[in-house]
Amino acid sequence: MTEFTSLAQLTVVAMVPFLLASLGTMLGGLTGVFSVSQEGVMLLGASVGFLISFATDSSTLGILLAAGVGAVFGFALGWATTVLRLDQFVVGLALFFAATGLAGLLYRVVIGQTATTPRTDTLPRLEIPLLSEIPVLGRVFFSHNALVYFAGLLAVGLYFFLYRTRAGLDLRSVGENPRAADSLGIAVVRTRLWTTTAGGALMGMAGAFLPLVYTGTFTEGIVGGRGWLAIALTFFGGWRPQFIVAGALFFAAMDVIALRTEIAGTDIPGQVLLVIPYVATLIVMIFAFRWARVPQFLGRNYDRESRTG
Repeated sequence: MTEFTSLAQLTVVAMVPFLLASLGTMLGGLTGVFSVSQEGVMLLGASVGFLISFATDSSTLGILLAAGVGAVFGFALGWATTVLRLDQFVVGLALFFAATGLAGLLYRVVIGQTATTPRTDTLPRLEIPLLSEIPVLGRVFFSHNALVYFAGLLAVGLYFFLYRTRAGLDLRSVGENPRAADSLGIAVVRTRLWTTTAGGALMGMAGAFLPLVYTGTFTEGIVGGRGWLAIALTFFGGWRPQFIVAGALFFAAMDVIALRTEIAGTDIPGQVLLVIPYVATLIVMIFAFRWARVPQFLGRNYDRESRTG
């Protein structure tokens, strides 16, 4: 039971960057804006989060500024595709490369060449009184850092917002039929802008989670493909928060199992273990695409003056 509890606890922690990045992807996608810049924005968030935390000894400030930088890139995606009506895929790739290059540049400018790897303190564990004392479940769900709790509460909050409020219905209508939404007085442009901005902030925060929770330091390979997997996870979850949570747990479990197997010193080559999460993702996606329903206007720009969209 102890080994199972430990694996479950690690899975919940490993779920967070997948969950935050996927919820950010979902927000923009539900209004029709599809981002492919997650990997770059997460890397930039990791760089900014680490550098600010290292310079100020404040993890909170590092997380907030990482979210702020992500928000800027999210707004840029929304502005370029909604106001300028540029191709979403092309803009997303451009932002991915820009964020990736800027992440490495910032680290080199601020840190430079050092004999030892600079480190910062990771987020402390915050045990919830009474709940953390529940056998097994207390350790698995209620003995984590603040970002883990934030991700869980965010997923629940987004579910109720999207499916239990009029504002959530308005938001989803923009991604299904923006012309109809526009005719009902819903601000299509403004909705797309704030959702892509908020989505970018979540991606930046997902990146900051990695150095401030996992490693205490920054490397250019720290994201490790999680941004690309977040796109697959959003499709797997059918653009719905509750299913994205389930998918994030699955992806994280594959990650943790592969890591634990490698640490255990099995005869399986390390390269094979690293591929496990991606193979599992591919298998799941083959079946998921059969039932996953995407927003009808996903990836398309809305032009009020056009008769077709």
